Amino acid sequence: MNRLTGPHDAPVNRPADPYVQPADDPYEPFEPYVFDYRPTPITPFEYLLRDFLDEFFLAWPVAATQAGDHRFDNRWPDLSGTGRLARLALLRRWRARFAELADVGLTPEERIDREILLETLDAYRFEVETLRQETWDPLWYVELIGTGLFSLLARPFAPWHHRGEAFVRRLRHLPGVVAAARENLLGMPDRPVSRLHAETALQQLDGIRELIDEAVRVADANRYDEDAFRLPPRFAEVVPGALAALDDLRGFLEHDVLPRATGDGRLGPALFAAKLRHVLASDLTAEELSARARRDARAVRGEMARLARELWPAWMGERAMPEAAEADDTVVRKVLDAIAREHGQPDELLDYCTREVARIERFVRRNQMIGLPREPLEVTWTPAFMRALAGAFLDPPGPLEKGQKSLFWITPPGDDWPPERVESQLREDNDRTLRLLCIHEGIPGHYLQLDWSNRCPSLVRSIFASGTFIEGWAVYVTQSMMDVGYGRRDPALMLTHWKFFLRSIINALLDVGIHAGSMTEEEAMRLMVEEGYQEEQEARAKWLRARLTSAQLSTYYAGQAELWDLELEARRRWAEAHGGSRADVPDPVVVGGYGDVGDFDFRGHLEAVVSHGSPPVRWLRRIVLGELSPAVQA
Repeated sequence: MNRLTGPHDAPVNRPADPYVQPADDPYEPFEPYVFDYRPTPITPFEYLLRDFLDEFFLAWPVAATQAGDHRFDNRWPDLSGTGRLARLALLRRWRARFAELADVGLTPEERIDREILLETLDAYRFEVETLRQETWDPLWYVELIGTGLFSLLARPFAPWHHRGEAFVRRLRHLPGVVAAARENLLGMPDRPVSRLHAETALQQLDGIRELIDEAVRVADANRYDEDAFRLPPRFAEVVPGALAALDDLRGFLEHDVLPRATGDGRLGPALFAAKLRHVLASDLTAEELSARARRDARAVRGEMARLARELWPAWMGERAMPEAAEADDTVVRKVLDAIAREHGQPDELLDYCTREVARIERFVRRNQMIGLPREPLEVTWTPAFMRALAGAFLDPPGPLEKGQKSLFWITPPGDDWPPERVESQLREDNDRTLRLLCIHEGIPGHYLQLDWSNRCPSLVRSIFASGTFIEGWAVYVTQSMMDVGYGRRDPALMLTHWKFFLRSIINALLDVGIHAGSMTEEEAMRLMVEEGYQEEQEARAKWLRARLTSAQLSTYYAGQAELWDLELEARRRWAEAHGGSRADVPDPVVVGGYGDVGDFDFRGHLEAVVSHGSPPVRWLRRIVLGELSPAVQA
């Protein structure tokens, strides 16, 4: 029988000196800001997990910064071939260590964490060994650099002298990241460098310069701080080399990569199926996902037609409404067009969303729907280096940090856009859509859920969060808000909500159609604009995002579907336990719509769902419903 290494045994593969300087760093040793919020290990599993995280964060230092472990804030990952092989060896070694653990001595929670860890390590190995984005995706480098620098500026997790010192050292070693890009961006035998990703990387590079400029301004503003007075001259020393490295990267992409970039970023059926399996952490196949999505799309469109016909007199006045069922799409589109005219201007977006989040919070508190977040939220513009990927984001503090704010990013229209393009985006993000967006990104969506997740004592389920659960929750809980009466006096909000929900369904169809099929731009635009009622600007932005990413767009629909399946089962079990039958809770036509919650403890259910970190939904189901398989049953 194998056992875990306990507190009195020899340390397991601990880095000999996790703070060792890179060989060419001329400064005094970096003094990491170590305020370790990790719980003190008690069980053998917790000791082994801590040893693993020490190694993992050293190998993935930007991920460490994001998670709130700030021992390695001065580092970039080793992007050389040697570094890649070392990461693969780390993943294999630790997978074997966790896989060989016997159930004896593990709590039920630890058994689930072990299974999630094994899946996580498999997903990381797939990325390092098979997907190999660093060889064909130039945008991967821009996102790495942008995240590594932005995460040191975004929140005051440590005094400026630590964050600024770390920023200086990452700038100093930025030429090494660019040199690695030169070595690695050769494509794979079956995946040439993606031209689209190269072009987008070039468009986003100026966002990195903006981050450097901001850091220089902060350093100058703190030049009289007794702990930070050395930073302005150090920035003056390293910034020219960093900017030269960015110029080198731009020239390399323009003159070397683009002429030979013949790829389009599509993964193809086999690779996409493998990635989808890792991202969803589910047995749901691309074919099954598409079939369920198409079924739900038909049901949603039918509900939208019903609502639009009810709303026609209020929004279309004396105009005659087409009666034929074949005209349903026309009715829906005309009512949505009228609703979309109620929108603000670009410079009003931040204030509108800030006020709306506060209003939604009051609604949730008044209805005692779920416990509210404890950490602050700031609504702000999306950093320039991220603007190609989405119109809105929630950037939370790391699970190993306390007292730090979440950032609700909103992407503004481009300064150089023509008026008709700006108007198209504002019509898509009209007043009612923004209210839904504030639920999705704010309360009780991502901001609330990730605040709960960061309080979870399981480091596995908070650090290695499931994107499928996170995105699925935000879609699921938006419908839950409708079920408890949010916007009940504004039926136009419900029609807009179904359009918003339909967007998540179409996201999955785009994802599968592009990466597992051969969906063309014309087909994608028809799907989004004609079948999804989206504005052209939203659709074109999504066409870009769907090709730049893979599997992520499926998480919204897949995650909410699994969460609704979980609630349906919880309600049926409640009915059985209270003298009824499972038949008392019929299948919903689409999702939600259960009406009055009655005696079902809806708040208790929602809090049970969010109180276990951010695990894949199939593991969450076993926790919430007690459906532990024999392998993880106490």
